[in-house]
Amino acid sequence: MQEVEFLVVGCGPAGGTAAREAARSGVDTMVLERDPVVGAKRVCAAGLRPGFCENFDLPRSIVHCDTPTLTMHGLSGKRYEFDVGTAHTTTREELDGTIASLARAEGVHIATSTLYRGYVRDGDATIVEYADLKNGGRKKVRAQHVLLAQGSSARFDAGSPLEYDAWQAGLITCYQYRVYLDTPAIDATYKTLEMHYYLTETGRNVIAWMFPKRDHLSIGLGVAGKCSGKELRAELDAFLPSVASRLFPGVGYTIREEGNLLYGGAPRPCISDGSVMVAGTAAGLVDATTGEGIHEAATSGRVAAEAVVAAKRGRTTSPAQKYERDLKGIFYGRLRHRHKLMAFLERRPVRFDVLFEHLARTPRFADMLQRDRNDYSVGEWAYLYAQAALFSIRAFRP
Repeated sequence: MQEVEFLVVGCGPAGGTAAREAARSGVDTMVLERDPVVGAKRVCAAGLRPGFCENFDLPRSIVHCDTPTLTMHGLSGKRYEFDVGTAHTTTREELDGTIASLARAEGVHIATSTLYRGYVRDGDATIVEYADLKNGGRKKVRAQHVLLAQGSSARFDAGSPLEYDAWQAGLITCYQYRVYLDTPAIDATYKTLEMHYYLTETGRNVIAWMFPKRDHLSIGLGVAGKCSGKELRAELDAFLPSVASRLFPGVGYTIREEGNLLYGGAPRPCISDGSVMVAGTAAGLVDATTGEGIHEAATSGRVAAEAVVAAKRGRTTSPAQKYERDLKGIFYGRLRHRHKLMAFLERRPVRFDVLFEHLARTPRFADMLQRDRNDYSVGEWAYLYAQAALFSIRAFRP
């Protein structure tokens, strides 16, 4: 049985960041990644917040497009435009692959084609079992600290403190085309992130998007709950022409299809168990209104690394508890409110337009909603609640 100080399951933004930053501080770290190539098979629009590369010490070469504008499209067909600073787009292959390469440079061992199967407590440590997909058989690793960051596929045994009964209800079936154009789209395409909120003919709520990339456009959609591939493909085929007519009319293209389950529910209530921590999408750290989760995932990886390093240096005896406390203080207030807001909007989808119009009228309010709430001042909290009250009054009108 192998033994390491820190074992990470999943090499996405959460797991890769945690491994890299822990190893940089001298922690013996290993990563289990189920795919043979890090970053493969990720259905993700891959939008990055302004300053993401600088914040996480990543090369700007991974950025495809600088996109200062976000547009929201509701049931009315109106287009609402917002300034988001200089956001960026990339692909998960480049993002995850770059973080993994930097982690390896810090001494992290990344074992690919390894499928996590479960964990058991072993005194103050944890034993993780995994399947070796290359060579066959089961193997075990004993670690002082474990971070589970396996995305929306995260599953835990019945009775585990990490189990969350509402997890299945928060899953979103997603389908995306990578659209490779014969000639470039109109210039504005490459400076804009588009989000669309509408209903299918059967009345199901849809979130759709268009994010520009260096050599293609990511155009996709998500529907809450399970949905057949045939139904999703038909819905995306109906949505795509509306984008094409605006952004690349008459231009030929080829597509690459991608499909997967993502998460859009409330955060997982418990994200630590003994020496085990849960991060990123596996912890439910996704903004239900936009699907954003890369910033939250990378931050959760950083917080996990900080807790493990603090334990190594004798500054805490309960790193997993410290991790849970610190991470909830950063994200849970905002993400829980976003989940409630999304449920409120979906009950009467015309409310999406009410919200977008309110945000367009109050740029300060729109700007605040893009920030994490742990850095609000008292005055900003008062302003936030006042604007939320005004929106609620308008949203309840007939």
